[in-house]
Amino acid sequence: QVQPAESGGGLVQAGGSLRLSCVASGQTFNGYTVGWFRQAPGKEREFVAAIRVNDRATTYADSLKGRFTISRDNAKDTVYLQMRSLIQEDTAVYYCAAGFPVMSARNNANVYRSWGQGTQVTVSS
Repeated sequence: QVQPAESGGGLVQAGGSLRLSCVASGQTFNGYTVGWFRQAPGKEREFVAAIRVNDRATTYADSLKGRFTISRDNAKDTVYLQMRSLIQEDTAVYYCAAGFPVMSARNNANVYRSWGQGTQVTVSS
């Protein structure tokens, strides 16, 4: 099965932007749905966004819609998460995951089959 790997995290000032990347290894993302989740210290893992790679159908957490954009580059077998107008509450470890969830279950972490190691995003004031 595919193994996702995240990169692009770092320290950014509030109001800034950051783009995270999720690259496939072992297999392509073809046919998969790739989701982004995040987990802040002391909090549960939270759904951010997902994209069905073959037709670009996207789903977003309501609270993040408009600031975050998920996209994919099939030639590079990479899924991106563009984050804008970052706030301190966006500080978390961001994970990408791959699986075959039905549309209604894309925000459920339990239905994804493989996960990356995560990349830290820290937003300073």
